[in-house]
Amino acid sequence: QVQVVESGGGLVQPGGSLRLSCAASGSIFSIPAMAWYRQAPGKQRDLVARITSGGRINYADFVKGRFTISRDNAKKTVYLQMNSLKPEDTAVYYCNVEDSIRTYWGQGTQVTVSS
Repeated sequence: QVQVVESGGGLVQPGGSLRLSCAASGSIFSIPAMAWYRQAPGKQRDLVARITSGGRINYADFVKGRFTISRDNAKKTVYLQMNSLKPEDTAVYYCNVEDSIRTYWGQGTQVTVSS
């Protein structure tokens, strides 16, 4: 069984920063890619950023220059540093972990950007 657990969400003012973390544990040994998605109320779930085990990174256009994804392969952990946050970044952020067979989702962590 595989567990994916996110942490680090919360309430922040516009222009502020947050750092999300996601750790995978259990029966998972090879993780080709890890990613962050987000879903605002009434909207679809969108890819925010994705990083492979080799370090290749993709960002959604709406976060380029503001968010940074990184990972620690030994710890099976992925991070999302979010700077210059805007109210439109408000959403539930989900971690996605890919192994060679399937993908796994975390339960999500709420990020609210508001003054």
